[in-house]
Amino acid sequence: MDLNASLGRRIFLICNNVFLIALAVVCLLPLINILAISFSSSSAATAGAVKLWPVDFTLSSYKYALSKPEFLQSLLVSIERVVLGTVISMIVVIMSAYPLSKERTEFPMRTFYVWFFFVTILFSGGLIPTYMVIRNYHMLDTIWALVLPGAVAVFNIVLLLNFFRGTPKEIQEAALVDGCTHWKLLWTMMVPISMPALATILLFTCVGQWNSWFDGLIFMKSPDNYPLQTYLQTLVVSTELFTAGGNLTAEDMKALAEVSDRTTKASQIFMAALPVLVLYPFLQKYFMKGIVLGSVKG
Repeated sequence: MDLNASLGRRIFLICNNVFLIALAVVCLLPLINILAISFSSSSAATAGAVKLWPVDFTLSSYKYALSKPEFLQSLLVSIERVVLGTVISMIVVIMSAYPLSKERTEFPMRTFYVWFFFVTILFSGGLIPTYMVIRNYHMLDTIWALVLPGAVAVFNIVLLLNFFRGTPKEIQEAALVDGCTHWKLLWTMMVPISMPALATILLFTCVGQWNSWFDGLIFMKSPDNYPLQTYLQTLVVSTELFTAGGNLTAEDMKALAEVSDRTTKASQIFMAALPVLVLYPFLQKYFMKGIVLGSVKG
């Protein structure tokens, strides 16, 4: 805190810090509670005795969750979705943002296409038309139903085209005069100098793909094709943990003595959130850059 600041300024900083700390605690408490439940015994979790610290510490829930083929299969689907969805979306965003960043003298149809993209942010076709398009293109129950509908991320295009427009035009003009094509200019010059913006968009895309669950529930007919977040959503709302039909195998009966519905759900939810929790502290600066990426610069 700046000691030379006015009294009003210091009061504001104190209140602001207290509010942000309280907000962070409120956001962390549910996650800590889930983590504590996942490490607790079945009896303690069922009795509601677990608060913010594990009771009768055990790893049984994690062992059981990792032994479930449904969990591992959905994890593989999510990894495939993140890789394919991120690569395809980044290519589409880069190749769309570059021409849209040009002036009307260079690209006469620029205004038309900018509005063509921008209208999709304000208005959506709706769930039923989207489902009909996916069905008519025979993408139901395939990974492409999760990847292609969101490949054209218009918000990310707007961010990147503003960044492209902020780069010195003299560099681009010099490269074109030297015989550089627009294709070569984009990939050998514009992309390397736009790494801060691309890193931000890459992070937005990865987190969005990883956390998405609703499209998997709508477009996937077979639970074997559910991404991890969709599988966890069905697990949370389901009243039966071990089998969809309620018939317990010998292995399930043995596991039932060590884990419960609450501990197993908590362990799988925490494992699904773990990748983002681990990566976010290292990539937080890119989120901060993304906030001001499209701002007006003096």
